[in-house]
Amino acid sequence: MSYLDQLFELEGKVAVITGGGGVLASEIGGGLSKAGVKIVFLDINEEAAKEAAKRIEEQGGTAVGLKTNVLDIEALKATRDEVLAQFGKVDILLNAAGGNMPGATIAPGQTVFDLDVNDLNKVTTLNYNGTVLPSMVFGEVMAKQRSGNIINISSMAAMQSITRVLGYSAAKAAVSNFTSWMAMELAMKFEGSVRVNAIAPGFFIGNQNRALLTSPDGSYTERGNQVINKTPMGRFGLAHELVGAVLFLASDKAASFVTGIVMPVDGGFSSFSGV
Repeated sequence: MSYLDQLFELEGKVAVITGGGGVLASEIGGGLSKAGVKIVFLDINEEAAKEAAKRIEEQGGTAVGLKTNVLDIEALKATRDEVLAQFGKVDILLNAAGGNMPGATIAPGQTVFDLDVNDLNKVTTLNYNGTVLPSMVFGEVMAKQRSGNIINISSMAAMQSITRVLGYSAAKAAVSNFTSWMAMELAMKFEGSVRVNAIAPGFFIGNQNRALLTSPDGSYTERGNQVINKTPMGRFGLAHELVGAVLFLASDKAASFVTGIVMPVDGGFSSFSGV
């Protein structure tokens, strides 16, 4: 086995991925599977989770799709028991469940005073509680094992003020803060055996933001052009470009002394002032 193979050895590990039916989550799951990881996709949409698992199985990997609710701790505990019964351990938790709602954003022509408070609460709860609760349930397994790592999904919206996306920005900022807090907590109380980190994707086109960033003919919208002009690499990210960062953070050897960080994967967006 080569040095690089040893450094990034993930063969036989078990990864639980929430929001597993999403584009980015399923792509990252596919990358982990190619590295020999057994994948458990969790989603409130059971069909989407099973479809993501099926794609991996068709390529020769091991994957299952299960229904759960990341906002229901009892449902998560039942899912945890099901995962342990089938695989016996949990090595990696990727918290990819999240999303946004129109009412939690400020549309052109609106002001903050037009915000839908109910949608704001839903978005902050989904993104923040939807990260905290799985971390508690599956993190407890890792603490008992004295091994494992948690990888959260933050955002560029957590790092800078981005117009319109108030609820999502606040929630992802909370996820970044929770990442550093949970890393400290687990490192200090469980002999450094469980690591917690996050990635902060730049702008990737998915089902939720496609119409916001691109026109039906494929050209960029005004918003899309604003993003591109702020991204030094001059393009949107591709889903597979998140895989390498996750493989690094998931490796107990390559990232053995890395905990509490939020790693941008953003084409330079976070480093550029715009001038």
